[in-house]
Amino acid sequence: MRVLVTGAGGMLGRDLLEAETQHDLVGVSRAELDVTERDACIRAAEGFDAIVNCAAYTNVDQAETAEDSAYAINATGAENLAIAAERAGAVLVQVSTDYVFDGTATQPYAEDAPLAPLGAYGRTKAAGEQLAQAAHGDTIVLRVAWLYGMHGGNFVKTMLRLADERDTLTVVTDQVGQPTSTIEVAQTILALLDADVRSGVFHGTCSGEASWWEFAREIFTLSGLDSERVHETTSERFVRPAPRPAYSVLGHTAIADVRSPRIWSEALRDELRRMGRLAL
Repeated sequence: MRVLVTGAGGMLGRDLLEAETQHDLVGVSRAELDVTERDACIRAAEGFDAIVNCAAYTNVDQAETAEDSAYAINATGAENLAIAAERAGAVLVQVSTDYVFDGTATQPYAEDAPLAPLGAYGRTKAAGEQLAQAAHGDTIVLRVAWLYGMHGGNFVKTMLRLADERDTLTVVTDQVGQPTSTIEVAQTILALLDADVRSGVFHGTCSGEASWWEFAREIFTLSGLDSERVHETTSERFVRPAPRPAYSVLGHTAIADVRSPRIWSEALRDELRRMGRLAL
């Protein structure tokens, strides 16, 4: 299977391209393919059996004042790629996010839970899901959350950097989600392609749950650092321009038939080993 990977210069795109697979993966960066240009997407899709859309506007706070720009990439871009995939006879994997939910749930969000985004980023990603599915019946929506990995900036790298710069850190305890490595998401995408899945909504996060504070403490512990250096705070004392969902735990009913999600702490251990920071 020939697979086009958009957003190939990003954290997820790079790990997907580096994964071992029988498929022929071809990556294009933002400079090589502007997903907001429909004709360019149609030309790029020719000859491919699948498209994995890792291209995204991901600056959650900046999106609050640049929603048009975020919409162009996250919504219109997804629609353009869906149209391109339909013309090429290819399946589209549209990578989405937990931010399409409002975070008020008390149990994991099901794949068919109503969309209720709190901010601009979530609204544009929700629109991308809907536009892509409307444009092409062979569209897979894969929601992910709390991503970290070897490439690009992310929470794990930030915690390790701050551990070298500060005696103590303060991290929120009232936001709960599923820390998920980009390696795990890449493996889930490949498992969906291997299983010849062509449509549906899936959640590609790791299993289990943790607060950002618990996540940070586990990073410290596995890296051989003193986790008591990580202090607690609340979102009220750490105000950001965009609202964050308080509860971002996603259910795995659909993906369980394709691949069993790994516990987040096990995936973190493997990623720290890959980074050369695992101490335990």
